[in-house]
Amino acid sequence: MTALRDVSFTAPTGEITCLLGSSGCGKSTLLNLAAGLLDVQHGSVLVGGDVLAQPGDNPPPEARPVGLVFQDGALFPHMTIAGNIGFGLPRENRGEVDGWLERVGLSGLGARYPHELSGGQQQRAALARAMAPGPKVLLMDEPFASVDIVLRRRLRRDCRVLLREQGTTTVMVTHDPEEALDVGDRIAVMEEGRIVQFGTPDDLHERPATASVGAIFGGAQVMVASREGDALRTPLGLWPVTCVAGELPDAAALDLLIHAETLDCEPDAEGLWVRDVHPLGVASRVLLRNGSGEEMTVQTTSPVAEGSRYRVVPRIGSVRAFAHQ
Repeated sequence: MTALRDVSFTAPTGEITCLLGSSGCGKSTLLNLAAGLLDVQHGSVLVGGDVLAQPGDNPPPEARPVGLVFQDGALFPHMTIAGNIGFGLPRENRGEVDGWLERVGLSGLGARYPHELSGGQQQRAALARAMAPGPKVLLMDEPFASVDIVLRRRLRRDCRVLLREQGTTTVMVTHDPEEALDVGDRIAVMEEGRIVQFGTPDDLHERPATASVGAIFGGAQVMVASREGDALRTPLGLWPVTCVAGELPDAAALDLLIHAETLDCEPDAEGLWVRDVHPLGVASRVLLRNGSGEEMTVQTTSPVAEGSRYRVVPRIGSVRAFAHQ
C-alpha cells in the first residue's frame, strides 16, 4: 500500500505550516516520516538544506533536531512539570525552565505532576518541553484535539503567538479547517496521499484549486454537472451557464461549487421535496431532495413550507466551476 504519492513542499523558516485533510489522507504519515517514527523509503527529508533522512539512512527521533507534540501531550507521569520541561535541556540550562513555565502560562505550577493539571495545561507543558531545547523544527500532531472547543480556541491562539514570537518553524497536522485557518501561515491540503493545494489561508479560501478545496474552506456544496448547450445539466435540473462566475472549464464533466446563501427557492409542483426547514433567525436553512435521493441545502429569507416542492435557482455569477476530479 502506498500512503504518499509524489509529495513535495517546503515549510518556510519561522512559519507555521498546517497539513490538513481527512483521516487516511497521509498527513500523519508525512509528519511521522519527518519525525523519524517511520522510515523514508523514497525521496528525502531536508532541514535547512541538509538531508535529514533518506532510504537507508533514517536516524531515530532522538538524533533529529526536531521537537514533537502529540495529541495527548505524552508527559512523563512520574516527573513534575518542571522536570518534564527541563528533560531535554543540558544541566547548565535548567535555569531556563522557569522562563518556559511563564511563556506558556504555567508560572507557579512547576512542582505539580501531570495528573494535577487540566488537559489544556498539560498541552502547554508538552509544548514547552518540545520547544525548550531549541529544535530546528517543531512537529505537532493534532495538538489541540483532546481539549474542549472553548479552551481549544484560546490554546491555539496562545500557541500561535508563542511560536511566532520564538520564530519556531512548525509543521502541524490537523483535520479541522477552522484550526488550519486560525493557526497556519501556510496550509497543505491533502487528499489520498497527495497535496492538492499549498498556499496561504487567503489563497485557499479565495482561490481554491479544486471544488473540494473550496468546499473545505468556504462551507460550500459540490455538485457534478455537464454542459448542455447554453445550460448546465445538474441533478437539480437545468441551470443557465450565466450562474457560473468566470470562464467555464473545457471539460465534459464539471464540479460546481455552490453556496447555500446564493440559491433561491421557487414553488414548482415538479420540483424538489423539502425535507427540513431550520430557522436561523433572519433566514432559514432548507434541505431539499430530488427523486434520486440527492440533496441540496438552501439558505433563504423567503417562507418555505416543509413537505412542499420547490425548484432551486442559482443567482447569476454565484457558482464556481472546476473540471471534474
